[in-house]
Amino acid sequence: MNRFFPDPFIPALLATVLLATLFPASGATAAYLGTAATAAVMLLFFLHGIKLPRENLVAALTHWRLHLLILGTTFVLFPLLGVALTKLWPSLLPANLRAGVLFLCALPSTVQMSIAFTSLAKGNVAASVTSAAASNLLGIALTPVIASALLHAQGGGAVPLSGIWKVVLQLLLPFVVGHLLRPLLANWATKQKQLISWSDRLTILLSVYSAFSAAVIGGIWSQVPVTTLLTLVAVCATLLAVATLFTLNSTRFMGLPVADCRSALYCGSFKSLVSGVPMARVLFPSAELGAIILPIMIYHQLQLMFSATIAPRQASRTP
Repeated sequence: MNRFFPDPFIPALLATVLLATLFPASGATAAYLGTAATAAVMLLFFLHGIKLPRENLVAALTHWRLHLLILGTTFVLFPLLGVALTKLWPSLLPANLRAGVLFLCALPSTVQMSIAFTSLAKGNVAASVTSAAASNLLGIALTPVIASALLHAQGGGAVPLSGIWKVVLQLLLPFVVGHLLRPLLANWATKQKQLISWSDRLTILLSVYSAFSAAVIGGIWSQVPVTTLLTLVAVCATLLAVATLFTLNSTRFMGLPVADCRSALYCGSFKSLVSGVPMARVLFPSAELGAIILPIMIYHQLQLMFSATIAPRQASRTP
């Protein structure tokens, strides 16, 4: 079962979707829940600002070829793949799910999972720490801009300026404040790693419940039949396969060591659920959130299943 649920958070995520399907929040409850989710998201990015060591970003300059490859995969290759899918097969998915796939393509890499699987595969952990941190920091600024450009290119409405301004207020500002307070709070954050990890996961669960409650009331499951859901899984699997092949072949072409190849794989092909769900809440109307975050949740599960399968095999081939 660990191959399908390598992280116990996945069953919790699925249970949250089921709970929202059976008992969706509505009316005043939904309003209070939305306020609580916004506060939790701001706290989440404040804590991420405290956790991020500045030297990790400085270290990226010393291994620039690897980091440029990873960031290029995250913020250039994925958006190009998203545009190609929507242009070549415009009727493959409904418009709301297409928007979710494009938003997925604009997201930064993960932090915890990238580092964890790089370590499991005996890759370059230090490089993964640096790249994942840089990716998430850049993602706060780049994701809204890239998502807006992609949605506009496929004929939908671009992300409004008010949504980008909300990213600044609700995500970037708490992050910057947390990072400025790092000298005072770094030791506390180090001692409270478990608490911060739980805050990450609870924030996602709260945001997912709030988003799917609105989506269920809006009739998302009647709009997404099983065939459409399977098509969405196939699209997410295709994105993951192309990103995987691109990172592996690119690192070999560049002559990078095996450890760097694995770092590029687990940072370049991963997309962040932790960043994606809060950003979606800030950028998109509540009625659209369920369809927007559904591709992210599917891709997250696929990347974990894939990595849990191959990372131990990679490690077994490493002296």
